[in-house]
Amino acid sequence: MSPESTPRRFSRRGLLAATSAAGVAAVAGAVAGDATASIFGGERARQVGARRIPFDGRHQAGILAPPAAHGWFAAFDVVPGVTVGQVESLMRTWTRDARLMTAGEPVAGDDSMALGHGPSSLTITVGFGPSLLRKLDAAVQAALTPIPAFPRDQLDRERSDGDIGVLLTADDAIVVAHALRALSRTARGTAAVRWQMSGFNAADGVTVAQGATPRNLMGQVDGTGNPKPSDPEFDARIFADDGPAWMHGGSYLVFRRIRMLLDSWDTLSRERQEQVIGRRKDTGAPLSGGTEFTPFDLDKQNPDGGLAIGPSAHVRQAAPATSGTWILRKGFSYFDGYRADGAPDAGLLFLAFQNDPRHGFTRIQQRLALADELSRFIVHESSALFAVPSGTDPHGYIGQSLFAAL
Repeated sequence: MSPESTPRRFSRRGLLAATSAAGVAAVAGAVAGDATASIFGGERARQVGARRIPFDGRHQAGILAPPAAHGWFAAFDVVPGVTVGQVESLMRTWTRDARLMTAGEPVAGDDSMALGHGPSSLTITVGFGPSLLRKLDAAVQAALTPIPAFPRDQLDRERSDGDIGVLLTADDAIVVAHALRALSRTARGTAAVRWQMSGFNAADGVTVAQGATPRNLMGQVDGTGNPKPSDPEFDARIFADDGPAWMHGGSYLVFRRIRMLLDSWDTLSRERQEQVIGRRKDTGAPLSGGTEFTPFDLDKQNPDGGLAIGPSAHVRQAAPATSGTWILRKGFSYFDGYRADGAPDAGLLFLAFQNDPRHGFTRIQQRLALADELSRFIVHESSALFAVPSGTDPHGYIGQSLFAAL
């Protein structure tokens, strides 16, 4: 055997020396900007951070924005005795600051902990609760009728509702945290945070397939059947163009914190989990056959004569063909540690945009609460409803048409 082919034997000291030298070389390479940067995703990370979603438009950007790695939701209550002018001024300030932050620029007087971070696809979406409209002596549209109670709900009223709801999404948690901090700081004296929750999705580049449907903490693909802007009647189903003028181009947002009973779910076999959902766990394909995006065949039978997608399967009960309605879903997983009983305090921050919750979320949830087998493995713990007004032009501000009419 030649010297070149003889295996080298490293002592522990020699191995440490070799790895230390490699580490120094890696750092030096990174500083020099050579190929080592690709090991750490340097260029990709810069691209993610530089991505910008324009703030202005007919619709508020967070409604149609692509999935983000981080989603935070905060509800604010206005302080007692606040005037219409003060709330309007807050909307002007928030709009100004949101334009800056979504462009990756600092707001006035901000020495930003996000300094050096790009916009990271930040979106800031604001909605008005029925309680705010009443405080402003504004008409409360029928679409803001309170969401009814459902079986198995265990709602915490201190973490529900609110005068103003703010959805913040981005691909960097620092950017989201900073944006919420900036908004809450400028709201002092006019509004204060009532409650806040944060969730996450897969970060860019983590999934093997680019643009793959996210999975929730149950391990299921989540969001396959979401309507797309290119679908017929998408705008009519999601946007409230037949409501008050200030809502034209806007939408109604339902927020729910849904805890998953993961320990109970994990006791089920994979086959049984698939039957509860109505999809294969590995591919997301419906049990009626095909691939993830194959339409459901709700009439297909197995060789034994039973329905391929069972009567109580989640996808059957939630499908538009069954419920007769459509919503645009956004979801973020959350994991807030463990409860006193040892069970995970984890689940889904569920958001649904629609043109009228009475004929959207409420109708679907009434079916799910009564007939969906998945309901045995989840608990709805928080709930809120907001009217998300239309988007802004570069010189306008959030809710401008509403305040002009007051």
